[in-house]
Amino acid sequence: MKLDKEEKDILEALERDEINTLTPSKKEIAEIKAMAENTLRKDRRVTIRLYDHDLKGIQKKAIEKGMPYQTLISSMIHQYVEGDLIERKIG
Repeated sequence: MKLDKEEKDILEALERDEINTLTPSKKEIAEIKAMAENTLRKDRRVTIRLYDHDLKGIQKKAIEKGMPYQTLISSMIHQYVEGDLIERKIG
């Protein structure tokens, strides 16, 4: 795993016992679990039509990444909505 400078500094400080960590309360643990479950829960189903060529390309990429193609499609949509995928301007 590659760490940036800030991450390396934090890791080194933790290894030197310069950082005091706190144990989260039961309430905090419950809140964190609820947030994680809500993040991972997919509660809507959609149907889309794709060009055969595009679907085959997505399936190929999914195999390369070791994941189901539906998960890859969902991930790409999520990244786009969050602004993590950048559109290329044509022309």
